[in-house]
Amino acid sequence: MDSTVASSAEVQPGARDCCDVLVIGGGPAGTTAATLLHQKGWRVVLLEKDFHPRFHIGESLLPMNLPILDRLGVLEQVRAIGMIKYAAEFSCAAAGSPVQAFRFAEAMDKDHPYAFQVRRSEFDALLFHNCREQGVSVHEGIKVKNVTFGPSEAHVVHAVDAGGGERTWEARFVVDASGRDTFLARRYGTKQRNGAHQSAAIFGHFDHVVRNPGQDEGNISIYWFEHGWLWMIPLRDGAMSVGAVCWPEYLKTRRTDPEEFLWQTIRLCPQVAERMRAAALNGPARATGNYSYTSSRMWGPGYILVGDAFAFIDPVFSTGVYLAMNSAVLGSVAVDACLRDPASARTALPAFERQVRHGVRTVSWFIYRFTTPAMRALFQGPRNTFRLREAVISLLAGDIFRNTPIAMPLGMFKAVYYGISLARLPRTWASHRQRRKSAAVVFDGGTTAQDQP
Repeated sequence: MDSTVASSAEVQPGARDCCDVLVIGGGPAGTTAATLLHQKGWRVVLLEKDFHPRFHIGESLLPMNLPILDRLGVLEQVRAIGMIKYAAEFSCAAAGSPVQAFRFAEAMDKDHPYAFQVRRSEFDALLFHNCREQGVSVHEGIKVKNVTFGPSEAHVVHAVDAGGGERTWEARFVVDASGRDTFLARRYGTKQRNGAHQSAAIFGHFDHVVRNPGQDEGNISIYWFEHGWLWMIPLRDGAMSVGAVCWPEYLKTRRTDPEEFLWQTIRLCPQVAERMRAAALNGPARATGNYSYTSSRMWGPGYILVGDAFAFIDPVFSTGVYLAMNSAVLGSVAVDACLRDPASARTALPAFERQVRHGVRTVSWFIYRFTTPAMRALFQGPRNTFRLREAVISLLAGDIFRNTPIAMPLGMFKAVYYGISLARLPRTWASHRQRRKSAAVVFDGGTTAQDQP
């Protein structure tokens, strides 16, 4: 089947095309699902509302991304645009605080010792163009407006192009990979703000930031500070992605433009400020509001939700792109099964949901407690008793869906965490109250949709 990139000149108003699978969204989740389903022999159409390249935050991949990239046939292309990261580093904001490097080569599985940092505009465009080159019918500048789910695999997708021209497809199955637009979750009212954890972010790309020496140059650096945590992600072209994930109530105190407020926030962390003493912002500073959510439903007759269309959690462990792409991998297996034997949907779709939710829950437990005193203590003084450190590194590498035996040591890690929390009860209680208070704060960031991570 010929691949296409839609423009207003190509759209035929009122026309209806047919396909086996229609994918809404051309980000990492959508292109992964579309490519894998095409590889399985299905006629796939992908609709993307924007045009690549486009700005997107979330530049840090995980080692477990690499097998997926290999399946998609783009591993070497990503290597060419990426910067190798061998570890994730954690430290407190105070000057002189030790830096703890969690090296992926020290995980339980030693065969995945690195990942990549990528500029998302390049990475997403690469995945999109690869999807087209492999034979998927891809369309940019096409926004889905409505989906009518009918009986017997006759689902009608209504869309418009940038010029207002209407286009209609009939599909046997729909994959919602619409990202933070959460197309179907909003339609069905199943999107739920996380009542236990909320955060907001302010970020930008900088030049002339001091990097780590030698092999550690590509590492992601995470710094706790009084209002949350900051990230520093080095990119291959010399830029550094720097941002702060904070309590929403802190960002609501902003009385300056985003650029000045970002600098004010950076100065609250001496270690980051020192690395950025000669830095210059090379684009706009952006702020985004509360963005931790999930959908109570991730499949139905004729559709599934993958990636951020289903859930998004705090990005502290850089799991966003990996969870999105892996959910697309698992989703493609379920969709393939449903198309080959519709009766199998009764088992394939619930199994898909269980796998994805298990991964999200595993990561979320750590993320929701990341700023607590007990978690800081454990990350600053990690020990490998009973392989606890190896299991945590495996988690940081994204190794949460395979048979790697991390369950028992992670369970012991949780027991130690609760023990430390009880031993430091006053500080634990104060931290708990802060989290609950912040979860009730609403902050919209004052941004447009394209500024959202």
